[in-house]
Amino acid sequence: MSPRNSDTSFARGPGRAGGRRQKTQPPPLDKAALDALALTYVARFATSSGRLADYLKRKLRERGWAEETAPDVAAVVSRMAERRYLDDAAFSAAKGESLRRRGYGARRIDDTLSHDGIAEPLRAAARGSETERRHAVMAFARRKRFWPYSGEPCLDPALRRKQLAAYLRAGHGLDHVRRVMDARDLDELEEWADEHAEDALE
Repeated sequence: MSPRNSDTSFARGPGRAGGRRQKTQPPPLDKAALDALALTYVARFATSSGRLADYLKRKLRERGWAEETAPDVAAVVSRMAERRYLDDAAFSAAKGESLRRRGYGARRIDDTLSHDGIAEPLRAAARGSETERRHAVMAFARRKRFWPYSGEPCLDPALRRKQLAAYLRAGHGLDHVRRVMDARDLDELEEWADEHAEDALE
């Protein structure tokens, strides 16, 4: 009986290299494709105008542009906003509230929203009221188990410096941080946090 042919090179179909399928390069974008990418992105993510623009520009760098006239990313973003798929005011307010609940301060909120392309007036609103900022610094202390949530005050100078640095990295103002670290107890701190609450209702 003749030996079986062991040559299996015929099994490699087109588009394969070493038995692996080669990745197909997507075609360059045109106006319709750019709109489709924008719609898909805003459908999947709660996002801002700035983040959508950055995403579309990245896709253009990756895939190129098929038309003679230059792509108008700003116009695409504007159409998404007109259709109410984008709302920078709602986005910034929700993100600011979420960051405050997690214990982040006004400076961290501002930096985050600036990275998202949010304009200054909306960032200012998202930084929160005085009462909200005070509750945010308390939320940070609670999450980190710092005084007055630690059971006893921190008296070690080196540890106090570390805690102070952590508060500042989280975006809190020095005056708020010192007020929390030097509070007599939790009751005093809660009274301090809410002393301006009634002013916000007037």
